[in-house]
Amino acid sequence: MTRVAIAGSSGSIGTQTLDVLRAEGDRYEVVGLGVGSSIDALIAQAREFHPKVVAVADPTLRAGKRLALANKESLIAAGPVVQPLRAVPGAELVPVDSEHCAVHQCLRASRAYEREVDRLILTASGGPFRGRTAADLAGVTVADALVHPTWSMGPKITIDSSTLMNKGLEVIEAHELFGMPYDRIEVVVHPQSIIHSMVEFTDAATIAQLSLPDMRLPIGYALAYPDRIGTPFGRIDWAELRRLDFEQPDLATFRCLPLAYEAGRRGGTAPAWLNAANEVAVAAFLDEKIAWSVIPDVLDAVLSRHDGSVPENVDAVIAADATARALAGELIEGMRGR
Repeated sequence: MTRVAIAGSSGSIGTQTLDVLRAEGDRYEVVGLGVGSSIDALIAQAREFHPKVVAVADPTLRAGKRLALANKESLIAAGPVVQPLRAVPGAELVPVDSEHCAVHQCLRASRAYEREVDRLILTASGGPFRGRTAADLAGVTVADALVHPTWSMGPKITIDSSTLMNKGLEVIEAHELFGMPYDRIEVVVHPQSIIHSMVEFTDAATIAQLSLPDMRLPIGYALAYPDRIGTPFGRIDWAELRRLDFEQPDLATFRCLPLAYEAGRRGGTAPAWLNAANEVAVAAFLDEKIAWSVIPDVLDAVLSRHDGSVPENVDAVIAADATARALAGELIEGMRGR
């Protein structure tokens, strides 16, 4: 029996993880549950799963354990600080993000992927505005941007999908997870969201991971790795699957994606600055303080002022985050005052 501890058990990924554990019966034992402040949810979960330990706002454990990583922002912002920790004996990151989980699965076909992989290809649904031009999107509303064609997600990540910033952040995450140079990480728009990512090898052979969109599949993969769970989530009806379409992203309209590549290539605290500025800009859009088309303007302006710093510890990452948030807020207020 595999023992499982869940940090953030009341969140979207945490509750879906518990769905997987229920479905798998006696294969897993929940030994720990942790939340930030959702006491009632934690009590209900503890009564059902009887963990040995429950925690509220407890600091993250530092023992060498496998971490099923669902929060991309922490790795994006603190990549230079996180990377040395991966050398701790027993430490292991297994991505839960569907695209990176797909890459992780595809790489299992290679015994020496550092030498054999030519490029990683991350797929994007294209969001609600796929195929529309910048002129078409000049007056889009919050309600327009919150209608995602494939996934059911929270407001912030749904807006990120509409701007393709979500995919840009995933490019940085892929670089941090797999050590792949940015010029060998590509994004392709795939509206059906059946292929979750691909790996192309040096001989041009390409391996893809396919399933219907269901976050319980990558959650189950991370829980069971290096094995697999026995419950099928996201099973495809091949008689019904008629087509798989692909197209290049429109970088002139969806400017957040090239900005993410720029921040990633700059390195240091630039990804932290980009992530922080994006969170401020998206919040301003959701509050109807700025237009959707202004989001990349804010990010571009903040990134142009990056100080080139490299974080040596978590405190430096937090400071960089605060600096970028303050700068983004000032820029937004200045824009509104015009």
